[in-house]
Amino acid sequence: MAQNYDVIIIGSGPGGYIAAIRAAQLGMKVAVVEREHLAGICSNWGCIPTKALLRSADVLHSAQHAKNYGLKLEGTISPDLKAIVARSRGIAERMNGGVGFLMKKNKVDIIWGEAKLTKPGEIVVGPITKPIVQPQGPIPKNTLGEGTYTAKHIIIATGARPRALPGIEPDGKLIWTYFEAMKPEQMPKSLLVMGSGAIGIEFASFYRTMGVDVTVVEVLGQVMPVEDAEISAFAKKQFDKQGMKILLEAKVSKVEKGADSITAHVEKKDGTIEKITADRMISAVGVVGNIENLGLEALGVKTDRGCIVIDGYGKTNVPGLYAIGDVAGPPMLAHKAEHEAVICIEKIAGLPNVHPMDKLKIPGCTYCNPQVASVGLTEAKAKAEGREIRVGRFPFVANGKAIALGEDQGMVKTIFDKKTGELIGAHLVGAEVTELIQGFVVAMNLETTEEDLMHTIFPHPTISETMKESVLDAYGRALNA
Repeated sequence: MAQNYDVIIIGSGPGGYIAAIRAAQLGMKVAVVEREHLAGICSNWGCIPTKALLRSADVLHSAQHAKNYGLKLEGTISPDLKAIVARSRGIAERMNGGVGFLMKKNKVDIIWGEAKLTKPGEIVVGPITKPIVQPQGPIPKNTLGEGTYTAKHIIIATGARPRALPGIEPDGKLIWTYFEAMKPEQMPKSLLVMGSGAIGIEFASFYRTMGVDVTVVEVLGQVMPVEDAEISAFAKKQFDKQGMKILLEAKVSKVEKGADSITAHVEKKDGTIEKITADRMISAVGVVGNIENLGLEALGVKTDRGCIVIDGYGKTNVPGLYAIGDVAGPPMLAHKAEHEAVICIEKIAGLPNVHPMDKLKIPGCTYCNPQVASVGLTEAKAKAEGREIRVGRFPFVANGKAIALGEDQGMVKTIFDKKTGELIGAHLVGAEVTELIQGFVVAMNLETTEEDLMHTIFPHPTISETMKESVLDAYGRALNA
């Protein structure tokens, strides 16, 4: 006999486990189906462990430049790859265990296996038949297993996996995805990174700091193509200074594999081919939603370009079926999945004043060196929409705290609607800007104008003062530049 729930969630990543917790808080009987790792890609192979790697790189960079701070370090400072990877994996395991604790605390049932939709309101969980891209995580105790389960509401939160280009498919040895890049057995001497989005540029930054000869190939005209062009250009100059080689408007057309290296044929804008040999290559050309083998076709679930089509509340075209997170389309960010989860559950529960997802107010963060963060419209997009705008800029070189920290290479850029004074975009590059961006996100959610921001007192000395100065600059009132 089928076990019945109010909500069943397929996938326990940031979207799935947050949906489960919120549903439990609202008194629903909840189950989560998982087949690989509690906490999903984010905590096990993405957001968290990559930041652990990048933190090791930051500390190494600071130690190597200790003399800039009047410090003398004796002996040679060098990375211990095995220890760096072990620290990262240990943090991932801690996050995995934390989500297991939250499931138990909130009385959420865990069903271990592979789920398939059989009809509206019903799934069958069977053995894991689809190959798992990464090693399977520990199976929590007291989990449920194979069988038929029913629910009034079923949420698909199956995430995404690395996209592979035909003929350049990752093999786990010479051509890596982010899975292999996170746990290398030995540090390559040279690395080619295909794609300069967040994943590609973060790994490029990590490996370059570790002393690897890094080349980045990007098919579009700027690194981090979704970012504001001015911010991207600023970041690229810093990457160039670090010794990173970046080829824009170029693509890898062919890869030849050697015994322990690859040779990439890189086609440039003018049609010429440059052959680049490297020990390893990372394929970072985006991700694709995990929509296969779920039974979507039989139920007539609408999909588009590898993702499930939803409305602003996570609803699909099939009653009682929802999708959240990466599988529901871009931007494919953990915090988007978490917020989408709360919206979806609260709408199901019938709570009042549930607002649909506003993708323009989702911040984006890239944790390279220097960091990049943004929210809202870029200058180019604002102009393309025909808006009259005011643009403010303020450099870190004019900020006392940034200078004191030895982190004076950065800038803040703000974009306002000229007619209303509404803040419609903010773009930052520099040290710890991923921690600053939320100030602008809150401002945009409150529909803040330039006057509100000008009247806000920012503490001194902080890097956050660059935020206010950028606003002042948009109106010709910058005080420190």
